[in-house]
Amino acid sequence: MIQAPDLLVQTIWEGLVSGVLYALIALGFVLIFKASGVFNFAQGIMVVFAALTLVGLYEKGIPAFLAVILTLGVMFALAATIERVVLRPLVNQPDIILFMATFGITYFLIGFGESLFGGNPKQMIAEQLYLPKGAIDLPILGGLVSLQKIDIAAAVIASLMIVLLGLFFQYTRIGRALRAVADSHKAALSVGISLNQIWVIVWFTAGIVALITGIMWGARSDVSFALEIVALKALPVLILGGFTSIPGAIVGGLIIGIGEKLGEFYWGPLVGGGIESWLAYFIALGFLLFRPQGLFGDKIIERI
Repeated sequence: MIQAPDLLVQTIWEGLVSGVLYALIALGFVLIFKASGVFNFAQGIMVVFAALTLVGLYEKGIPAFLAVILTLGVMFALAATIERVVLRPLVNQPDIILFMATFGITYFLIGFGESLFGGNPKQMIAEQLYLPKGAIDLPILGGLVSLQKIDIAAAVIASLMIVLLGLFFQYTRIGRALRAVADSHKAALSVGISLNQIWVIVWFTAGIVALITGIMWGARSDVSFALEIVALKALPVLILGGFTSIPGAIVGGLIIGIGEKLGEFYWGPLVGGGIESWLAYFIALGFLLFRPQGLFGDKIIERI
């Protein structure tokens, strides 16, 4: 780190971009957890399904931006279907029942997605969406730091999305209703808040987050079902930040993103590489042992 500070800056930048995208994925989990109290295991496959739908529509000859709009329509239809078919019959059921329902949604979307789009990786339509390509080389600390333009765009778009969603759910009527639902389903129903509408809105918002995440990650690599594994990196992010905290999702994402890049580049060779695949979960394990509610999570106190 001392001998080549420009490489340190390069590594931190790459971790920062990954961290912002992790935070964006985690935000989808946070929204659904706040509305239902359940960890949505299906958020990862929703990222894949949204990205594959976009690419699939474009391959059918639909213009890129119209394909984005139609994909949003598909994600809304998915949200409404999940609420009507899965969530509505399970109101006031134990959380574990809802959690297992998200497993069912996950494997349904995997099978349905493979039947529609196949299992081969696809290339994201980054150029058609006018996402930048190429790199910018900056002289920093006696060396050159290469910033990929797509990474800059991903960081900016993800950051704006996080800020807008945070403001929306903090200062709007829907946001207040969401917080009421998170506190108690029965209490929310008693004051006239419709769980059905809230769940559709929240799942659709998570679908929008999934689409943006799928576009950004797909533009950096490709679109395949392997993205689901990347999306599940949001789990250690949530453990660090807290399952109900939007600021926690941001901070946790940055810690995981930067930490795993530093670990892989500087300490990975000492253990044979591959540290990036498990370091996030190791950090999360440490938090579970010493601060299970996360950095910004609410500490649960039960009086008996």
